[in-house]
Amino acid sequence: MAFVKVVKNKAYFKRFQVKNRRRREGKTDFRARRKMVRQDKNKFNNKKYRLVVRFTNKKVICQIMYATIRGDIIVSQANSSELTKYGVPCGHKNYAAAYCTGLLVARRTLKKFGLHETFKGKEELDGEDYHVEDEENDQRPFKCILDVGLQTTAVGHRMWGALKGAVDGGLHIPHTNKKFPGFKPAEEKGQEPEYDADAHKEKIFGSHVKEYMEMLQEEDPTKYEAHFSKFLENDIDADKIEEMYTDAHEKIREDPDHEPADKKEIKHERDGEQISSSDGTQHVRSAKITLEERRAKVAARIQKAQERMMEEDDD
Repeated sequence: MAFVKVVKNKAYFKRFQVKNRRRREGKTDFRARRKMVRQDKNKFNNKKYRLVVRFTNKKVICQIMYATIRGDIIVSQANSSELTKYGVPCGHKNYAAAYCTGLLVARRTLKKFGLHETFKGKEELDGEDYHVEDEENDQRPFKCILDVGLQTTAVGHRMWGALKGAVDGGLHIPHTNKKFPGFKPAEEKGQEPEYDADAHKEKIFGSHVKEYMEMLQEEDPTKYEAHFSKFLENDIDADKIEEMYTDAHEKIREDPDHEPADKKEIKHERDGEQISSSDGTQHVRSAKITLEERRAKVAARIQKAQERMMEEDDD
């Protein structure tokens, strides 16, 4: 019989260390995060800002934050559900909405630091390359790096829309146009790659949504009404898409401030475990009890069970 070495023995499990919680949950790439948050010791606690772009099933979330030993501190944030205020009531997770959200978080951040008058960004949105650090200013621009998380950095992804919006909004984010829509790499060695700014501009203004709406309206009206029901409810058809996003860009630059939601003045009254709210709803919530009350409750249950067993023995 061949000798079999037991590797995972008691000594192995004694020195075994589990991975970080967010690594186990598959939420954070710690190797990438370390590279992004690492700061030189001679920077003397200067903050290293990141533009964090995340997508949910319903919206786009953009945040400007920096890392500390206590955790990440958020400087400002914007999500695409706020675009309703700027005239975009639906379609909050496409490329054009991601661009608007990036533009909104950029203008909001610069206004918070008092830089919105110095760095106005690119006002003519034509899809061309733009870097705010190339302009001549007395002040240095607000610099941050893009944090894409676990998303695959594919060409034409919506995250590049948020990046382009933040850059056009006046933030200094090091980037190239190799992942933007409209970029074509060189076919042969020695040739130069091509970048079609007009193709990127069409994505920024939602032309791809417009074309899909027109195609569905002609070929499958039933699917068109179901798929674009929110657009039709708000009286938005294919011809109004570009105008809607153009107006949104202007309104974001005029007023990027966040308006907190109104607090709901609802009062709750408790009667034991029953809670009655002033809006007419009722809920059942367990009331907290002390340690002595809990011990008395357990003792009462034990005594009741013993009495039941004694009765069964007598029978």
